[in-house]
Amino acid sequence: MHIQPFQALYPISDLIPSPEYFFSSIKEKYNEYYQGGFYKKMPQEGLYIQQIETQHRKFLGLIACVDIQDYLSGFVKRHENTIASSEQEQMRQMLLRNAQTKPVMLTYRNNLDINSLLQNFIENNAPFMEVLFEETSERHTVWEIKDGQEIKQLQELFLEKVPITYIADGHHRTSTTARMFKRFGPERPDNPYRWLMCALYPASGLEIHDFNRIISGLTDLSPTVFMAKLSRIFEIELLERAAKPQQKFELTMLLDHEWYRLHWRQKVLDRFKKDPILLDVNLLNQKVLKNILGIQNVRTDQRIKYVQGPKGLDEVREKTLKNDERLAFCLFPVSMEDFLAVSEADGVLPPKSTWFEPRIRSGLLVIQYAH
Repeated sequence: MHIQPFQALYPISDLIPSPEYFFSSIKEKYNEYYQGGFYKKMPQEGLYIQQIETQHRKFLGLIACVDIQDYLSGFVKRHENTIASSEQEQMRQMLLRNAQTKPVMLTYRNNLDINSLLQNFIENNAPFMEVLFEETSERHTVWEIKDGQEIKQLQELFLEKVPITYIADGHHRTSTTARMFKRFGPERPDNPYRWLMCALYPASGLEIHDFNRIISGLTDLSPTVFMAKLSRIFEIELLERAAKPQQKFELTMLLDHEWYRLHWRQKVLDRFKKDPILLDVNLLNQKVLKNILGIQNVRTDQRIKYVQGPKGLDEVREKTLKNDERLAFCLFPVSMEDFLAVSEADGVLPPKSTWFEPRIRSGLLVIQYAH
C-alpha cells in the first residue's frame, strides 16, 4: 500500500468551547469555519497517529494519504455498492469545500511491526492535539510524525507488509475521489485527487458491532401465521427478557411485546453449505424479509429501519413499540474474518450489515485540494 505524508489543517482548540457542536457541524459549516480562521495549517507535511479512547478501550491508527490508484487497481477492497445520488452529494461537498474533512477508514490484516512502531512513538512523544467529547466520554489524541526517516520507515512497512486494505467506512468518499481523479486526468502530475486521506487501523484494532432491523407491518399475515411460517426455518424459543444473540446463526426477535430466540434449522443451513461465506444477514433477507414478508429490495423498501448495535436493546424496543405493527430482528455481529473474506472475494455485504468502532470524527484533520 502506497501511503504519503500531507500538510494537514487542524482546528485551533482555543476557539472551540463546544467540541460536540463544532465537529458535528463540520459537514454544513466547514467553509464558514475555515474562512473565519478556526483552522491552522501544519508548517510541514507529516503522518499522524490517532488514538481514540472510549469508555472501554483504546484504538490506535495512522492517518495518511493513500494513492487512489491503489483503489483503482483493486488493492483497496470494498464491500458495498455505491449509490449514484450519494456520489453526487459527495462530489458537491468536495467541490464546495475544496477539501476532504473526514478520513476514509481502512483496515488491514494485523502487522506487529507497524503496531509496535506506532505504540513506541506515542509512548515517547507528546501529542499535538487532544479533543475530549464529554457527551460520549471519548478522547481523540493526535501525534505528528514529521521526521523524514520515520516517515520513510512507515511507508516501506506499508508497501511491503500491507498489500491490501479494506474499506470499513467511506465507500462513497472513495469512489467519488476516484471519479474526480479520472476526470481531472490520471496522467497529470498535479492531479489534486490522487491522494485520499485515510485512517488506517489494523483489523485487531477495530470492533464490528451488530446492525439490527425494525420492520413495519406483517402485511396480510397475522402474528400467529407469521410465527408458523418462521417455525419452518427456525427453532424458536420464548425468552423471559430482552436479549441479543450469542453466536452466529442465532437471532433474537421482538414481536407483539415478546422476545424470542431464533436458531436457523439445520436443513436451512445445509442448503447453503457449499457457499464459502454464509451470513445471517443474507439468510434473513432471503428467507424472512423476501420469502415471508415480501420485501424484494432491502436497499429501497421503506418498511425497514436500522438501529446500530451500540445503541442497545432499549433503543430497539422503544422504536419497535412506537407502532403495534412493528417487529424487530437483532443479529449477531459479522465476524472480522467473514468481513475480510467477503471483501477479498470482491463480494458485497447487504446494506447496514456492519457498524465499525471507533467512529472517525469530521474536521479533526483536513486536507485541502491544491488546484
